[in-house]
Amino acid sequence: MTTIKIYAAATAWLTVCFTCSAQPDATNTKGSNAPYNEGPVWTLTMIKTKTGLADDYLKQITGTVKPVYDEEKKQKVILDYKILNGEASGPQDFNILILVEYPNWAALDNLRDKMDPIVEKVMGTEEQRRATALKRLDIREILGTKTMREITLK
Repeated sequence: MTTIKIYAAATAWLTVCFTCSAQPDATNTKGSNAPYNEGPVWTLTMIKTKTGLADDYLKQITGTVKPVYDEEKKQKVILDYKILNGEASGPQDFNILILVEYPNWAALDNLRDKMDPIVEKVMGTEEQRRATALKRLDIREILGTKTMREITLK
């Protein structure tokens, strides 16, 4: 019977010790215990151009999308943008990736209110923009868009 009491006391003591050691440090004021630091937020647009038409698409966006991004950058709506061009890994893969960098998630709040005047100024009326968009349908397909946070490992 004494052995059972010793095991019970030891088990209770180990449970208390384990529970206490598993609790977060209340005096830790360093912030998150995540293994990374949070950075800016990026939108990624994956584009598949029709065979042999990548340069045509890039010429089109040089006159439309690039001036919009440049103006947004000038007005500090975005931090930066990048366009990556490469080979698709298969028939269902993208060959152009457009990345747009925002300072944080909050920068996406009411983004359209900030962007619409810039887009209209650079690309014209809604009807003109629609005509441009329809032309692009002949040479490219948007496979998807993602929004992701950049992280730096600690």
